[in-house]
Amino acid sequence: MANRIVLGIEYDGSHYQGWQTQPHGKTVQDNLERALSQFTKEKVATTCAGRTDAGVHALEQIVHFDTALEREMYSWVNGVNAFLPESVVVRWSHAISSETLSTEEQEFHSRFSAFSRTYHYVLHNSPVRSPLWSRRAGWCFRPLDVERMSLAAQALLGEQDFTVFRAAGCQAKTPIKTMYEAKIRQQAELIVFSFSASAFLHHMVRNMVGALIFVGMGRREPEWIAELIGQRDRSLSAPTFMPDGLYLARVGYDKKWALPQVEHENLPFALRFSA
Repeated sequence: MANRIVLGIEYDGSHYQGWQTQPHGKTVQDNLERALSQFTKEKVATTCAGRTDAGVHALEQIVHFDTALEREMYSWVNGVNAFLPESVVVRWSHAISSETLSTEEQEFHSRFSAFSRTYHYVLHNSPVRSPLWSRRAGWCFRPLDVERMSLAAQALLGEQDFTVFRAAGCQAKTPIKTMYEAKIRQQAELIVFSFSASAFLHHMVRNMVGALIFVGMGRREPEWIAELIGQRDRSLSAPTFMPDGLYLARVGYDKKWALPQVEHENLPFALRFSA
């Protein structure tokens, strides 16, 4: 019987046309599946926790696939990495045995078994752009007030209709999501927006960041975010912000799956903030 193999994937999405496979083959999924097929000598189809857009990165994307092959867990890491480009890496692997997959209720699924997702948006706030942060952080040259943005972000918490931050082409069945955390922190010229929710709509994080930047610049008052959510009209909010600084950081699962995920707060570039 087949085992379900789960992988933790990290990638720099700068040069990819998003996660999802495309005919041109220039996506993260295409590169991962090619590497898996080269390693296993068979065609492998993967499923991820959440598709990322072009230019978006992942600190810990979760992927699963089924295979009858028996390999040591370190082999799934080292073996697949040998066929991957430098911008994509398997950080860890975990097998869920066929016994655990005996019923539909017990089946692990990288997307449907997840109860939360966490994204970070890294913003370089400086009058002059930095080539070192190009494609790894967004940029805003106007001074931003982190305290005002933090106050405004509290309106995002809880179960709400996030239509105002939803992209026109979003395919989600419902705009109602639950936001568990909305945190904004600053370290020198870097500002990190962190959002944890049950799930996210298409472009939701980038749209929230764009609106919060309007507040940080003083173009809108902190109360504006709550007003926007109530109006449910995307045209009234700020433009979608650039993808460069967006990172899928963590996907939450029940501990029964025993996934070897990073337990501490997963932040890019070894950023650390005091509580």
